[in-house]
Amino acid sequence: MFTPLNTRFRPLKTCDGDNPVMVIDTAAAPGDLLNAADQRLRAASDLLETLYCLCFKQADVKDIPNIVNALYLLTQDGCDLLEVARQRINS
Repeated sequence: MFTPLNTRFRPLKTCDGDNPVMVIDTAAAPGDLLNAADQRLRAASDLLETLYCLCFKQADVKDIPNIVNALYLLTQDGCDLLEVARQRINS
């Protein structure tokens, strides 16, 4: 299946700037897209589980934005991948 480059590669929503370097190949096999989404969403889930189990007595407030940013990137990228996989399956 031929898809023009400007529509085949969709930038991740987490990419800033006018020239995104992180893109999703919308022509990729749905299984590959689902595996990539699963990897990111499970990493976010594992991080949340770890944080839930930790004692925060020695935590530093400055770490919170870093943790939130990592969770945002993993979750949003996973959702972007799921969206493309859903479109591929339904087309």
